[in-house]
Amino acid sequence: MIRTMKIEDYQRVYTLWSGTKGMGLRSLDDSKEGIERFLRRNPTTCFVAEADGEIAGAIICGHDGRRGYIYHTAVKESLRGQGLGKQLANSAIAALQAEGITRCGLFVFAENQGGKNFWLSQGWVTRPDLVYFNLPLQTDNK
Repeated sequence: MIRTMKIEDYQRVYTLWSGTKGMGLRSLDDSKEGIERFLRRNPTTCFVAEADGEIAGAIICGHDGRRGYIYHTAVKESLRGQGLGKQLANSAIAALQAEGITRCGLFVFAENQGGKNFWLSQGWVTRPDLVYFNLPLQTDNK
């Protein structure tokens, strides 16, 4: 079952993220407070997949009013290949479209081949014409 993520899901989702290879978790951004702030700003675009009463997958997605962005997407390793990732991605994209968002982007770490393969299999394309820049505004966010 796919449903909207709630802050009450945080600990189980964080446990999933922590056990997922290729995730880049940040101490402040991905803390319970950081995710709660994100969910308040994006109450309809983040989802979890439940199977047998457990969190089997999660996707964090939001927008700035112009473009959508997908951040953490994970499916429990033992349940991969069953379409949960695709269902989560489609739920997030449909939620963005319902809010009038016409384009979505995401970031995958260069060494995360599994993540890159998943998104490519879903029809996403890489943008070799872009270079990502980052400026840490909080040095404690490790």
